Amino acid sequence: MDLKLRRDADLIIEAAIRAVQPDEAVKRALCDRVFPGRVFLVAAGKAAWQMAKTAADQLGDRIEAGVVVTKYEHVKAPIPGIACFEAGHPVPDENSFLATQKALDLVSGLREEDTVLFLLSGGGSALFEKPLIPGGELQDITNQLLACGADIVEINTVRKRLSAVKGGKFAAFCKPAQVFSIVLSDILGDPLDMIASGPACEDRSTCAEAMEIVRKYDLRLSSEAMQLLQKETPKKLDNVTTQITGSVRQLCSAAADACRNLGYEPLILTDMLCCQAKEAGSFLASIIRTHANEGKKLAFIAGGETVVQLTGTGKGGRNQELALAAAPGIAGIKGAAVFSIGSDGTDGPTDAAGGYVDHDTARVLSARGIDVYETLRNNDAYPTLHACDGLIITGPTGTNVNDVAVALLDT
Repeated sequence: MDLKLRRDADLIIEAAIRAVQPDEAVKRALCDRVFPGRVFLVAAGKAAWQMAKTAADQLGDRIEAGVVVTKYEHVKAPIPGIACFEAGHPVPDENSFLATQKALDLVSGLREEDTVLFLLSGGGSALFEKPLIPGGELQDITNQLLACGADIVEINTVRKRLSAVKGGKFAAFCKPAQVFSIVLSDILGDPLDMIASGPACEDRSTCAEAMEIVRKYDLRLSSEAMQLLQKETPKKLDNVTTQITGSVRQLCSAAADACRNLGYEPLILTDMLCCQAKEAGSFLASIIRTHANEGKKLAFIAGGETVVQLTGTGKGGRNQELALAAAPGIAGIKGAAVFSIGSDGTDGPTDAAGGYVDHDTARVLSARGIDVYETLRNNDAYPTLHACDGLIITGPTGTNVNDVAVALLDT
């Protein structure tokens, strides 16, 4: 491993994640906000604890009570007066359902002058859930959508119709109280109705689109689920005010600034990356090969959210797969490295945020008898990257604004 390149990668990751923490954004959203009646807090998503903690620090005893539901191991400490729950992601579990019911109980029977402070971040689709079908069936449908390579918009178009809180239904449940929603975006283009499946947003997707997704991926749904897909979601809400904060564009800009500070000449290729993870890794390797002989320190940055189509039974995540797919393409190119991370600090069902490879990775793996292409076919990037010290471990970061991948060239 090239220790200098790995050190640069770690510094870039640290700076980029620090720049997209939700703390300051939540403070700005609340500083001039006047709440005429009681305030009840509900926070859902991977960044829910961080957002709720900041809100509690700002508002103090103005918050009557609150509920936080976030991913396992994402609650960092108790928040006075607020009940914190951890639940399943990316597939909802019984703790998701129980915590969501607690939130519904909290906002039931409110008055018109009351406000629900709704703090929403990516991951909320799994974490904030009250299914209209049996929980086991919802889990099966979620697994089907994740395995077939559907993108997040397609996944949420289906899921919001199977839920009692998604697609604007949570805001409708809060009536007559007002909902002030602060949203940390984790979807390309910041489509409000798709972030965490839009619990407090008018739904722009249609039943016809949901049915087309079922046909496209040949999903297996019960007759009850099929009937729900044909029932329209709320198209007009008059009790919601929303402020979107944070995005993958900010993440990419912060990564570019960090690269520049380390002497690289950065170029943001896109902040709308949405393809197979393996293809993205191969593409970044191709860019490295194109510029390998220019004698410059270059950094190419791509933000977004790739997908993985499961063809094996291994362990990994989209960022790990992206990085590993770049390894053969940059093999032997001195000063070349590719890394990719999820800004929330978790990548797939693993404890890694993502993966790192450089010009020496393919050689090291080959010497250990590991075939990169076979690993990718089995979706088994995690143990392979572990074998060459290529895992990136940050722990939960407190934010969630998509992924960023960086290709470095230090010649």
